[in-house]
Amino acid sequence: MCRNIKTLFNFEPPATEDEIHASALQFVRKLSGFNKPSQSNAEAFDRAVAEVTASARRLLASLHTHAPARDREIEAEKARERSKLRFG
Repeated sequence: MCRNIKTLFNFEPPATEDEIHASALQFVRKLSGFNKPSQSNAEAFDRAVAEVTASARRLLASLHTHAPARDREIEAEKARERSKLRFG
């Protein structure tokens, strides 16, 4: 599950709210072991996703770097190349 969490900091354009939420959702899924929680756990699960999303948003807003912003397309191409080398 967590393999799908992508780095969100220092990209141009910056991470969207949807990307931050998706990352938080994957994190909570991994921690809880639930892909989709039962009705009795749904409220706690959804609250955790909202709290992790808010924390991630605050983290990204507070980080600073002197490195130039990375381009999403270039990073995606690098990932595809690594995948080709690894899986053939």
